[in-house]
Amino acid sequence: MNKRWIGLFWVAIVLLTGCQPEEQVAPKEPEKAEAQVSPEGRLKEFISHWTAGDFAEIYAEYLTEGTKEAFGEDVYVDWQEQLKEDLDATSISIDYTKPEEEAKWTPEEPADFPIAVDIATVAGPVQFEKTLTLLFENGDWFVEWDPSFIFPQLEEGDKVKTEITKPERGEILDRNGKGIAINGTGYEIGIIPGDFEEDKKEELAKLLNTTPTAIDRQLNQSWVQPDFYVPIAKVAKGNKEKLDKIFAIPGTERREVPLREYPYGKALAHVSGFIGPITAEQLEELKEEGYTAEDLIGRQGLERSLEERLRGEEGVRIVIEKARSADETITAAEKEPKQGDIITLTIDADLQKTVYNAMDGKAGTSAAVNPDTGETLVLASSPGYNPNEFILGMSGSRYSKLQNDPLNPLFTRFAASYAPGSAIKPVIAAIALEAGTLDPDKGMDIKGKTWQKKGWTNYRVARLHDDAPNPVDLNTALVYSDNIYFARQALEMGRETLIEGLESFGFGEELPFEGLNVTTSQISNDGLITSEGQLADTSFGQGQMLTNILHLATMYEPFLNGGMMYKPVLFEEDQKAQVWKEELVSADNAETIRTSMRNAVTDGFAKSADLKDIPLAGKTGTAEIKARTTDKGKNHGYFVAYNEDAPDFILAMMIEDIGNDSSDKVAKMAAEVFKERDK
Repeated sequence: MNKRWIGLFWVAIVLLTGCQPEEQVAPKEPEKAEAQVSPEGRLKEFISHWTAGDFAEIYAEYLTEGTKEAFGEDVYVDWQEQLKEDLDATSISIDYTKPEEEAKWTPEEPADFPIAVDIATVAGPVQFEKTLTLLFENGDWFVEWDPSFIFPQLEEGDKVKTEITKPERGEILDRNGKGIAINGTGYEIGIIPGDFEEDKKEELAKLLNTTPTAIDRQLNQSWVQPDFYVPIAKVAKGNKEKLDKIFAIPGTERREVPLREYPYGKALAHVSGFIGPITAEQLEELKEEGYTAEDLIGRQGLERSLEERLRGEEGVRIVIEKARSADETITAAEKEPKQGDIITLTIDADLQKTVYNAMDGKAGTSAAVNPDTGETLVLASSPGYNPNEFILGMSGSRYSKLQNDPLNPLFTRFAASYAPGSAIKPVIAAIALEAGTLDPDKGMDIKGKTWQKKGWTNYRVARLHDDAPNPVDLNTALVYSDNIYFARQALEMGRETLIEGLESFGFGEELPFEGLNVTTSQISNDGLITSEGQLADTSFGQGQMLTNILHLATMYEPFLNGGMMYKPVLFEEDQKAQVWKEELVSADNAETIRTSMRNAVTDGFAKSADLKDIPLAGKTGTAEIKARTTDKGKNHGYFVAYNEDAPDFILAMMIEDIGNDSSDKVAKMAAEVFKERDK
C-alpha cells in the first residue's frame, strides 16, 4: 500500500475518535494580500542582466507574458544583440530611483520605477529617462518592455543604422605656412563610350599612366551604357599640358574631385611621403581602429609616421528610420567628425627646393640646421619621386621603372649613413684641441703623398695634396685637407681619447630626432678602434666610420654657438634650443677652427664657394667607398658650409659617386644655395 495513504488513514481515525464538535465562527472579510516577493529585488536582477547583455535570460525569466506575445524572442533577443554589435555599444549603465521605505507592493497594482539609462555607443552616449513597470504574474514580478527602452523614439518595425562621416585629413605645412601635404582638388577623367574614338585608347592610357587593358576593364563593366560617364583615372589640376592633351581626345570628360596634393613634389617627397590605398596587411593590423578596405592611409614619410594625428576621427550618427513614414528619420545619437591635426614643420620648403634643385638630380642628400635653435630647415634626398603620382594611381610599369632606376629615387638617403671623409676633420680637430694633444701653431714636416709609421708593414696613409707648405700646422692641414697630419694627430691622442671625443659628439648614440627615422652614426661596426691603421683611417672619416647627414650638420653647431649641439627639431610645436651635448669646444678653439674653415674656402680647394658678397666657410670631404681595400672605389663628395657674416643655417651636402671630380663640385652646388638665398 502507498505509505502516504496509510498515513492519511491513521490521521482520519484519530480525528474521528478523538475530537469533539465545536461552535463554528464565520470567516472575516479577506484583507488585501501583500506580494511575497519584492519587485525591487527583481528589478535589480533585471538591470544586472540588462547591463551584461543577457537578453535570452531576460526574455525567458523576466518579461511579462504580454511583452513576449507582443514582440517575440527574435525581436527582443536577436534585434538587441544585433543593435549592440552594430552600434558598438561598449557599456550600459542603469540607475533607478529607490522606493520609499514604507512602500508596500500589492499583486493587483503595478510597481513603477523611474530609471536613467546611459549607453556608450560608437556615436557617443545615448542617455534618457523612463519609467520601468513590473507586473505581478504567476507568483513573481515581471517587466513590461517595448523598443523605447533601447532608444526612446524606437518602435517595432523601425530600422536603426549608423552613418559614418569621414574626417578631413590634417595638412602638413612648412615653417612659413606653405603646404607640403594639403587637401586640394584634382580632376577625375572619364569616358563617354558612345563618343570615344577607339583608336585613341593607347594615347589616353599613356597620358593617364594606365594601360589600354585597364581602360577596357572599366568600359566593359555590366552597368556601362553608351551615354554613361565611366571614370578612368585622376589627374592633378596643375598639369595643364597633360590636361590639354587629354581633352583634345573626343569622348573624354572631367569632374572635379577632392585630392591630396604635394605642391613641392620631388623636392620634399621623402619628407612628406604619400598616402595610398590601405594594404591587406595594414587592414588586418588596423581594422580594430576603424579602417576599412576603402580607406587611404599614410604609406611613406610623415604621412605614415604621423598617420594617427593626420587621420582625425570619424563622425558617426545613429539614425532611426521610422516604419510608419518612409521619409521620417530621427537622430538618436551623433558624434561630429574630428578633423586631423594641422602640423607645422621647422622645414623651410623654399630653401629645401633650392637645395634640391642645386643637387641637379644627382644621387645624394643634404641637411640644414639653425645653429642657435637646432631647427631642421632642410632634409633632402636626391633624386626624388613625385608623390602626386602615387595619389593619382601609378601603373605597375611606372612603379617598376622607379624601382629599377639605377639612381634609386625611392631610397631615403637622409635616413642613411655614409663615410664622411674629410668633412669630419673639424670635429677631429676640436677633440684633439680639447684633449690638449694638438697645438694649432705647431707644424709637422710632411713630405710626399704617403706616410708610414715605423713598424707598420702594409698600411700607409695617403694624402691628395703633397704641395702643402711645410711645416704643416692645423690651418694648413684643414686648408689642404691633409690626411697624414690628422692621422698623426690621432696617433698622438690615442684611440681611447678619440673614441671618447667622438662619443661626446653623439657617435654611437641614437640621434634625438622625432618624426622620421634616421640611422645612428658609428665610429666603427662595434664602436671600437682595434688597430693603429683603423685609428688613422677614422681620423679622416674613413675606415668603418659612418655619419648621418643631419648629424653631420649638427656637429658643426658648436663652432658657432658656444660649444653646444642642440637636439635637431622637426616640428614647430616642439621646444627649440634643447641642449643635446654641451661644452664640446672652447670659444678660443672654436674661433681657431672657424678661421681655418674660412681659409679652406678662400685658399683651399673649395674655390667655387668663394663668393664675392657671401663669405662662406666650411669643409669639403671626399670619401672613397669600396668593398675591399684592393678595389677601386666610388668617391662621395661633401661640403659643409655656413655664411660667416650671417650664420643662420649650416648646410651639409653629399653627392654620391662624383667620379674623378674633386669635392669642389659639391661646394659649387652648395654655393648656389647661398646665392639664391641671398637674393
